[in-house]
Amino acid sequence: MSEAAMAESIRRGMGDCSPAERKVARVLLAAYPSAGFETVARLAERAGVSGPTVLRFVQRLGYRGFPDFQEALRRDLDERSASPLRIYQARGAQDGDGGTLRDRAAAVSVSTLERTFAQVSTHDLDRSVELISQASGTVVIAGGRYSSLLGRALALHLEQIRPRVRMMPDEPSARAALTEDLGRKDVLVVFDYRRYEEHTQRLARFARSRHTPIVLFTDVWLSPISSDAEVVLTSETAAPSPFDALTPVLALVEAVVAGCLERLGDAAIDRMARADRAADDLALY
Repeated sequence: MSEAAMAESIRRGMGDCSPAERKVARVLLAAYPSAGFETVARLAERAGVSGPTVLRFVQRLGYRGFPDFQEALRRDLDERSASPLRIYQARGAQDGDGGTLRDRAAAVSVSTLERTFAQVSTHDLDRSVELISQASGTVVIAGGRYSSLLGRALALHLEQIRPRVRMMPDEPSARAALTEDLGRKDVLVVFDYRRYEEHTQRLARFARSRHTPIVLFTDVWLSPISSDAEVVLTSETAAPSPFDALTPVLALVEAVVAGCLERLGDAAIDRMARADRAADDLALY
């Protein structure tokens, strides 16, 4: 197991656990990573299981014991909060000895993309398509400092094939008004990546209080929003630069768009045709 992907590994491995071990996993993910630094006795108490159940769970994850698990968790936390500057300093400046820029970029990008699709389950991808395409209300999309760029890409595509798609506005009063409208018939799609942003988490908590389903795009360390999300789509972050890769996320976005187009069928095609006619009438392009 990759230590950098501990939270995602816990989430994905729950299906192989006993019912009691799944209780431990849920407690860990609901308060990740802080719950993992508690004692075995305290974690067992919170999960409503025995101490030996906690130990069996961490051994199932591949650790020799609880201290080994906590040491891995510390390293995971360092990775989870790493800034681009820290990543650059840890990696060292690239001096070109590893081949040409083209070859280095191609190798890491292809590997990151392959690992991303290998870890995304068919169920999660299909469920995200179902929620987004079949929502009878509004699909509201929100992101952070960089991830909002990916959200806008999703919004631009979805609005071509279904009605009522909104990107969360930056202007405070408009943002408050759209948030206040959230309800059971809507879907909130959130993009949140390491150094997770508090304003995005507050939005997700509000949506959850309104019983609005949440589709989360995040990294392998898992945004805190994952405990509130109905579907979590994770992507790897390795890139030629110290900045987290956007390409794997965009590939997942494109897969979701393709799935929504297939699910909506003729209704989506008709909408695209009407939009083309409107564009012609308005001489837009």
